[in-house]
Amino acid sequence: MRYTTLGRTELRVSNFCLGTMTWGTQNSDAEAFQQIDYALDQGVNFLDTAEMYPTTPLSAGTSGETERIIGRWFAKTGRREEVVLATKIVGAGNRTAGRDGAPIGPATLRLALDDSLRRLGTDRVDLYQLHWPNRGSYHFRRDWTFAPEEQPRGQAEEMLAILETLGELTREGKIRAVGLSNESAWGTATYLRLAEAHGLPRIASIQNEYSLMCRSFDLDLAELCHHEDVGLLAYSPLAAGLLTGKYAGGARPAGSRATINGDLGGRISVHSEPVAEAYVAIARRHGLDPAQMALAFAAARPFMASVIIGATSMEQLRTDLGAADVTLPAEVLRDIAALRRRHPRPL
Repeated sequence: MRYTTLGRTELRVSNFCLGTMTWGTQNSDAEAFQQIDYALDQGVNFLDTAEMYPTTPLSAGTSGETERIIGRWFAKTGRREEVVLATKIVGAGNRTAGRDGAPIGPATLRLALDDSLRRLGTDRVDLYQLHWPNRGSYHFRRDWTFAPEEQPRGQAEEMLAILETLGELTREGKIRAVGLSNESAWGTATYLRLAEAHGLPRIASIQNEYSLMCRSFDLDLAELCHHEDVGLLAYSPLAAGLLTGKYAGGARPAGSRATINGDLGGRISVHSEPVAEAYVAIARRHGLDPAQMALAFAAARPFMASVIIGATSMEQLRTDLGAADVTLPAEVLRDIAALRRRHPRPL
């Protein structure tokens, strides 16, 4: 397992991060505990969660249960100090967290963080992330209708108030570093500029979707993050399972995410499924496990801080973490590049 310093912080995180969004619906406490124990034994030191988890399915009735499960694991094992713990506050419009869809701001930050700390059974969060910007986001297939010209002016003033509160919470010892999620290059750059100008916490990471089939990060955001030392935390590196091959030919295995969340957040379509099967075919042709090929590709990207993996079974988790030992040869990378050239934007 390789480790990376997160942004310009003192946090060292493993190249793979254990995602948790199925814990509390698809996975029980015992299954989640087994996953954490195994991941730590393999060198993973990074856990990512959110106040709205689990999401399979998303429900106000289960919101926060994933954090409670992690808190129960801390209480049972006493291993809090072995984990770099990341969680998130929901953005405007989400009502599962019990704040009636209120936007992120000074009051909601304090309320949400205190609630997360209580559920997690800890006095601090190592990385506190804004789950999506109040102004909206082009992620989750919203890029087809994204209209930045409709955003109200004054975004920087709102973002400054958020950073000021994060600065207070940092000084109070409740958080160690701050990160973004589902953000754009403009949003990230604005937070960085405001932090430098006002002596406030610097953005350490950005958690955006990244996979063989979703590579918009390779452009402006990759350039920004290279020059500003902001690491990517990649979610959905397997395109929600499409890149494992388990949905090939229209298959929908019992209990899989596609049987719960339908089209996998817009990822399943007549455009995407043939491309996913073509990536799986590349892996098979070179004697590779498809999931491991996809994860190894993401982990090797120069801007990658950590790849977030999620599993509902120990078999899946063992396969996924096996990617830490995989280095893709040049001929595989050439085949991947050729397929991307033919299908640059399948999702």
